[in-house]
Amino acid sequence: MEEETSILHHHDHDITTPLLTTKLDPNGASSSTRSDNEPEENSPIPQVALTVPTTDDSSLPVLTFRMWFLGTVSCILLSFLNQFFWYRTEPLTITAISAQIAVVPLGQLMAAKLTDRVFFRGQRWEFTLNPGPFNVKEHVLITIFANSGAGTVYAIHVVTAVKVFYKKNITFFVSLIVVITTQVLGFGWAGIFRRFLVEPAAMWWPANLVQVSLFRALHEKEERPKGGVTRTQFFVIAFICSFAYYVFPGYLIQMLTSLSWICWIFPKSVLAQQLGSGLSGLGIGAIGLDWSTVSSYLGSPLASPWFATANVAVGFVFIMYVVTPIAYWCNVYKAKSFPIFSSGLFTDHGQTYNISSIVDSNFHLDIASYDKEGPLYLSTFFAMTYGIGFAALTATIMHVALFHGREIWEQSRSSFKEKTMDIHTKLMSKYKQVPEWWFWCILVTNIILTIFACEYYNDQLQLPWWGVILACAIAIVFTLPIGIITAITNQTPGLNIITEYIIGYIYPGYPVANMCFKVYGYISMSQAITFLQDFKLGHYMKIPPRTMFMAQIVGTFIAGIVYLTTAWWLMETIPDICESTSSNSVWTCPGDHVFYDASVIWGLIGPRRIFGDLGTYAMVNWFFLGGALAPVLVWLAHKAFPNKEWITLINMPVLIGATGNMPPATAVNYTTWIIVGFLSGYVWYRYRQKSWQRFNYVLSGALDAGLAFMGVLLYLSLGLEDIKLNWWGNDLNECPYASCPTAKGIAKEGCPVVY
Repeated sequence: MEEETSILHHHDHDITTPLLTTKLDPNGASSSTRSDNEPEENSPIPQVALTVPTTDDSSLPVLTFRMWFLGTVSCILLSFLNQFFWYRTEPLTITAISAQIAVVPLGQLMAAKLTDRVFFRGQRWEFTLNPGPFNVKEHVLITIFANSGAGTVYAIHVVTAVKVFYKKNITFFVSLIVVITTQVLGFGWAGIFRRFLVEPAAMWWPANLVQVSLFRALHEKEERPKGGVTRTQFFVIAFICSFAYYVFPGYLIQMLTSLSWICWIFPKSVLAQQLGSGLSGLGIGAIGLDWSTVSSYLGSPLASPWFATANVAVGFVFIMYVVTPIAYWCNVYKAKSFPIFSSGLFTDHGQTYNISSIVDSNFHLDIASYDKEGPLYLSTFFAMTYGIGFAALTATIMHVALFHGREIWEQSRSSFKEKTMDIHTKLMSKYKQVPEWWFWCILVTNIILTIFACEYYNDQLQLPWWGVILACAIAIVFTLPIGIITAITNQTPGLNIITEYIIGYIYPGYPVANMCFKVYGYISMSQAITFLQDFKLGHYMKIPPRTMFMAQIVGTFIAGIVYLTTAWWLMETIPDICESTSSNSVWTCPGDHVFYDASVIWGLIGPRRIFGDLGTYAMVNWFFLGGALAPVLVWLAHKAFPNKEWITLINMPVLIGATGNMPPATAVNYTTWIIVGFLSGYVWYRYRQKSWQRFNYVLSGALDAGLAFMGVLLYLSLGLEDIKLNWWGNDLNECPYASCPTAKGIAKEGCPVVY
């Protein structure tokens, strides 16, 4: 992958028609008329050229009452609902696309009914509640506002782990400081790296094309083709189908989440169920007929470029179906004593590790109790995920250095000079940019506030001041390389493992310090990626940068407060949340369990006692070297065979880190995601490109929105009243033996014992 432009050119030249050169008008029609001194141009990226308009109407009002009202309401609702559903066994993430669709009739209603009276006419601060028709730029800004409430706030994991799992004290005020500072810190990195990750055309951020396509479908007038449907009509049809269908996997037949047919054929075989279970095994043949299964952990496969989907597929197959079985059946690290796929923590006899017994009254590791309890063991796959995380990190650094080093250097040299701009950067150049010192001010203020909180409330946070500085240093170093990977492939390698590893070695025995360090080092980078993606969306839709900056800041503050308030309320009101042993409980918190387990491994016990000279898994450290060498092999192969374009499509950070979401993601999440990604990104894109251009991203948004609205409706109408259907179609434990150990003499409730 020689250069950013050549990566995508090679990829798309292989599977698409030549680059488009026509200019799209606001209605999506091509225009062949141009003046002599205005050359016709478009983005060099085919998907962008097919999707993003190359025109701009700078007269459209943006900072309107409608934008502030609908943006604030959307942000609050999404923040509440996403945190509410996050604690459930099958988390439901309601994306900004849901708000993007829901606000259209509301905006149009406000435009029709609100008074158009101008207040303080002739004064400097004159304004009107209704400046005219509801326009696309208002809509984009509302969506960016709402996006602050989409997904999850990672720092909530810290609060949940301390309050629920460790059962220690952390106040609401201290929790709020951690939440707000981690969410806003990423603004600093985002502002610093805008010139590298937003302005270049090669940094095209594939996920944004879903929203751009939806904006155009919802706002542009389109003539219905003969015998066909418009994009708006297609969206409505797909939305209704998605909405109606989700009542089956969401309530009536929940086993549609994962159909593991091998388990049905061999109901008493441990081996068959280990192989076939989509939720607690290798997932061979398992399929999920549920859009939440497809998109809950890896995002929409319809937004993933085919070469990135292929890299994920190869990495998943290699790790899941080659490395894991070999390690398990060769009994590496007593693998047969534990489930083949689990995020649990075990003793050497395969029993659940009693974590509370090794924590002293000061919330530190009790060495004597730990020696008595014995070393901690992990399942084969869980141990391997850490090694994969090590490899993905070094692979990211080497890949960016080898394939993008020249571009980064040239971009750095030209950042203060006049540089070549694509059509979208040229259109955005007429707007006032956000001064870089604004971002520096936010960054410095945040770091100072974080250091103050960690020092003043050290009894609760445990993290010393130098830990904050080190976490920020890690984040700023990795934001650029990880941003490049995300902007091109739609896959984001994480820093969670390396941050845990570093602070665990330097400052062992302090689990909250470890969690806080991970959040500041990893999430500030992750937030920067989110902000940069929003910057690019505004770039494509020609939103004034200062206006967008304002919406992002306000939205981030509102979302942080609502997320924490919702989580605090749930933890205070739901008995045994995250800890219930009942199979009927929906409040099992799978993501928080993984986070808690990681805090035990890296924070309480420390990596030296697990992955170091005092631990069992020291050999896992060789993954660092393997990850660094992998991109070098691809680079050498490319140099040796420069005409083999398929070599440049091998992206080692994505391939190696393919299974980075497992656990809590399961095999069925990946198999269904890969199948849908292949059908969309390769089959549909290659053989029906015009149809793909019009409907692919619209379909993605419709599926997301239909699922989200039905999910909320099911909860409000049935979930609140605890109305359930108890029958075999709702039994998600389809493979009860999949999590059984197979070593001789290891006993587990509900499992056959091997003698």
